[in-house]
Amino acid sequence: MVKHQPLQVYERQLCLSCLTGIYGCRWKRYQRSHDDSSKWECSWFFLLSCSFLLLLIWSYFWLEARNDYNEFNWLLYNRSAVWKDGTVPILATTLTGFTYTAFLMILALCHIALGQQLNLYWIHKIVVLAVLLSTITGVVSIDDFWQDEWDIVIISLQFTGPFLHIGALAVVTALGWVIAGQVVRGERSRLQVVTLVVYVSVLLVLYLVPLFISSPCIMDRSKLGPRPAVFGRRGAPMLAPEHTIMSFSKALQQKVAALEADVTISLDGVPFLMRDRTLRRTTNVDKLFPARQDHDASFFNWTEIRSLNAGLWFLRDDPYWTAQYLSEKDRNRTANQTVCSLAELLRLAARTNRSVIFSLRRPPPQHPRHQLWVSDALKVIQRSSIQPEQVMWTPDWYRKKVRAAVPLLQQTSDEKLPVAELKERGISTLTLHYSQARAQDIRQFSGSNVSVNVYTVNEPWLYSLMWCSGVQSVSSDAPHILKKVPNPIWIMSADEYGLIWITSDLISVAIVIGIFIFQKWKMSGMRSYNPEQIMLSAVHRPSRDVNLMKEKLIFSEINNSVGSTEELSVYTGNGLDTYTHEDIMMPARHAAKL
Repeated sequence: MVKHQPLQVYERQLCLSCLTGIYGCRWKRYQRSHDDSSKWECSWFFLLSCSFLLLLIWSYFWLEARNDYNEFNWLLYNRSAVWKDGTVPILATTLTGFTYTAFLMILALCHIALGQQLNLYWIHKIVVLAVLLSTITGVVSIDDFWQDEWDIVIISLQFTGPFLHIGALAVVTALGWVIAGQVVRGERSRLQVVTLVVYVSVLLVLYLVPLFISSPCIMDRSKLGPRPAVFGRRGAPMLAPEHTIMSFSKALQQKVAALEADVTISLDGVPFLMRDRTLRRTTNVDKLFPARQDHDASFFNWTEIRSLNAGLWFLRDDPYWTAQYLSEKDRNRTANQTVCSLAELLRLAARTNRSVIFSLRRPPPQHPRHQLWVSDALKVIQRSSIQPEQVMWTPDWYRKKVRAAVPLLQQTSDEKLPVAELKERGISTLTLHYSQARAQDIRQFSGSNVSVNVYTVNEPWLYSLMWCSGVQSVSSDAPHILKKVPNPIWIMSADEYGLIWITSDLISVAIVIGIFIFQKWKMSGMRSYNPEQIMLSAVHRPSRDVNLMKEKLIFSEINNSVGSTEELSVYTGNGLDTYTHEDIMMPARHAAKL
């Protein structure tokens, strides 16, 4: 009696089962296939790639927009009249969606690298489509609601560009393994040629991208200017309620060079500090004057305004997620804050020898101080003990009258004008949004003795970028954070960056060429096997490789219509088993008869 061993002993392939099971719910071996993926599944892979890339850009936008989260929430408040942190659900869904699509992309690339057929599970398809549509909706909504914020992507690339380039080059170089496996496998096809051309084109673009990367931080260290002064914008609103004495005191503890505020005129002509049009967000006006809570703040007299609490909202809403870290003493102090007047701010600045910069909001036309608002502010400045040269006057209304009344005031403008016109108006300082502060413009203004102050700068990377650009000062909600930035985060010379660029490109070229050579060699070895080579090499190979060789040999012989007298000999650990063509084909014939 002749004892035959089975043709193939199947081993458990746990990793491959998990790979195909999670991606396409194909957990069994018979469900897997090495056939080419259908056009339908390729289309879903394309949609998955689009979702991943769009979410990558969306995630990068929100990562860099962290500098302006409070501005976003304030815009939401102006639309809904309810304060809420709108960034939390956006960040949560973005992180979830990006993690999900990134995981599926990795699984899909592993399928391609292993030659497995793509077959995305239908639940994944629904989720991917939902993620893509929701991301597109988010992009369109932000473009309509917060369009100016897209500028931060371009600005941030000046800071992150050199590092993103190296990261992208590393990723595309690593993808060479997948691309090479597809190109060298099987007969040459149009798809393989297109794939290779696209891949090489992307590589060439990445190799040349540094030619177009421009950053103020790529400069000689000897040309770096002095550290920009930091202005406390509305005090230190991350540490205490904005526009309160406590907030300005906290800012002074962080060694700010100036205090910045928004000024409104009350019904009886008292300038006080308030950012919003109404008092609802930062006071308890809804409890003391519920019928007037939606009225313009300037239609309250100073006595009424002074009676409002301006600190409890900070503990309740926690706009910067910092109230939880306040000490018990600071919490009690916060709960008793009142609205601050311009006179109080000037006294504090004079006592601490700090400058003051403020914007002045004109009351509505029906307001009794509509024509006297500038005079009301000037009277407070003249009556205070602060030196006029310590006050930076921003409003353009009646500027000539202001210069005539108080000649020593520092004339400041928030409008980007030609240098000649700035000189004609007597303006010595420009206050610009960071999106308007280009390095070449800053150098031009500085060369004409016009200082540039940039707002709002809360993140260290943006502060570093403005420092390298040459600005003299920045306005910040986070002086306690910028205080910890003694130097720009990074700075390198053009020669140093050029060396990094050339080195990374050469390493990438060497790795890509090596990958293609190895994949070509590996594939040629798989195509040139024969029974004698298998018998000789099987002795020193693990059982899994032997089983694969058995499969290849047996099925190649069947496909080539081997004669019935030919025998297939395969060496196993238990000895040499012999099979004839008839032995192999007999079960198939029997099945056909049935």
